[in-house]
Order: sequence, then structure tokens, then C-alpha cells
Amino acid sequence: MNELTLRMSPAEHAEPADLADATGSTAEALAREAVREHLRRERERIGAQAARLARRHAGLLKRLGE
Repeated sequence: MNELTLRMSPAEHAEPADLADATGSTAEALAREAVREHLRRERERIGAQAARLARRHAGLLKRLGE
């Protein structure tokens, strides 16, 4: 498994550590889930933007493909 190191201030570190303690999880598991969720939302957002641009410029894209 690959590693990723996040440098956080004490205040930034305290929040996931406290939540992990309260939920019986680990700060690492919470961070991993937060990253997964962020990436999922970004993929959806970028995909929607790409689809809008493709619809808006469909004629141009068709001409470029000819």
C-alpha cells in the first residue's frame, strides 16, 4: 500500500483525532474516507462540466472530427 503524509497543525489534527476517538475509528480511516468522497464529488463535478461543454460545442467537435 502506498503512503501519503499530511502535515497538519495541532488544531487540524485534533479534529479527526477527536472524531476517530468518538466513533471508534482511526484518524487514518477518516482521512482516507474524506479523500475518497472528495475525489468522487470532483469526478462528478468535472464530468458534468465536460458533458455541458461537449453539448455546447457539439457542432465544433463534430467538424473537428471530420
